[in-house]
Amino acid sequence: MLQKILKILNAVSQVILIITALISLFTAYIVFAPEQLPKPFHLVYNDPNTVPVASIQTTSVEQPTAVPTERAYLPGEGVMVNMSSKIINLVDPTGRKYIRITVVVEFAPDNPEYASMPAEEQTTYLTEFTDKLNAKMPIMDDSVVTLLSTKTYDDLYTAEGKEKLRSEIMTDLSQKLPDLHILSIYFTEFVVQ
Repeated sequence: MLQKILKILNAVSQVILIITALISLFTAYIVFAPEQLPKPFHLVYNDPNTVPVASIQTTSVEQPTAVPTERAYLPGEGVMVNMSSKIINLVDPTGRKYIRITVVVEFAPDNPEYASMPAEEQTTYLTEFTDKLNAKMPIMDDSVVTLLSTKTYDDLYTAEGKEKLRSEIMTDLSQKLPDLHILSIYFTEFVVQ
């Protein structure tokens, strides 16, 4: 009698294990498969770093005329501004700890018509927008230097410390440059000694 119950429990546990494995495979396919592959549904992420900035022209089958819609820029689609390399002393009793860092700040274009401009107008706009950003460079430099000079080696050497620093730079620059939208902060050089 006990043998029969154990066989039934073994069979049920194997069925549950197979179902769990199939659900795991299905979930992995939904999450990691490229968006071009057929899926029963697509995940949509709520990214706080996106902002609707420019309008683009779209057409649909039901309505052949162009309809303007908002364009949300994602990190990697904006205008990159490379700040110069900085060597900054960290908070340290011996005064021997420092960081060498290069920060790249990515901004969303501030012209709503940017995405629908012809190529040569986009080039002109980008030149003017980059000049506008370069004029704000002293504010950005001061923000990064001031923030880094309050950090210790222990604050920065871990991956979590770098992510926290990235977030702090983004918050500080967003407060000091309210007329611009920052999409992301990138570190192209990061050496702490």
